[in-house]
Amino acid sequence: MLFIGFFFSTQLAQAQDEKKVIQLSGIILNADSTDAVAGVNVYVPQKGRGTSSGRFGYFSMPVLEGDSVVFSFIGLKKQTFKVPDKVDNDKISLILTMEVDEIALAEIEVMPYPTEDEFKDAVLAMTVVDPMSISRANMSPEMLLRWAESMPASGNENFRTFQQGMMLQNQDLYGPRPLRLLDPFAWSQFIRSIKRGDLKSK
Repeated sequence: MLFIGFFFSTQLAQAQDEKKVIQLSGIILNADSTDAVAGVNVYVPQKGRGTSSGRFGYFSMPVLEGDSVVFSFIGLKKQTFKVPDKVDNDKISLILTMEVDEIALAEIEVMPYPTEDEFKDAVLAMTVVDPMSISRANMSPEMLLRWAESMPASGNENFRTFQQGMMLQNQDLYGPRPLRLLDPFAWSQFIRSIKRGDLKSK
């Protein structure tokens, strides 16, 4: 009889310790409630389980009665939601707004040299280049020609090339284009220009 009484008392204690499983879900918004916050960590620290909010700030996870759910995100203030100890329904819906966590840092001076004396020595030892010499080197004809060769075509040049291609395509539509080397009229014009002296250097 003693064993039966101990068994029933143990079962009763376990039944009292069993907590109800609640489906916690909701949407996480920013402080202005205008945009959803994605990637917020939603977890129960004591139980080691959690999830994160999706693209539209929605999350859903199972919790137990009495759990403390923590919401954390870099740059936002951490918040905690306590699940009630007794919940009539098996679902809880939340609309959570998270505020910006502003951290003021002290002013930091970044120096290129460890001491001020070394910085002064380095400044005094500098060789200052005349900016006009750099400009003259950049404006030299060789440099300008190199830049012109590497520069991509403009919109006007692209349009002109496209139009020339279309004209050549229309010319080749009804047969091959004539070869000027075999054109007798072209040869006669060339011979006349030689007789007139058009090709002589002036």
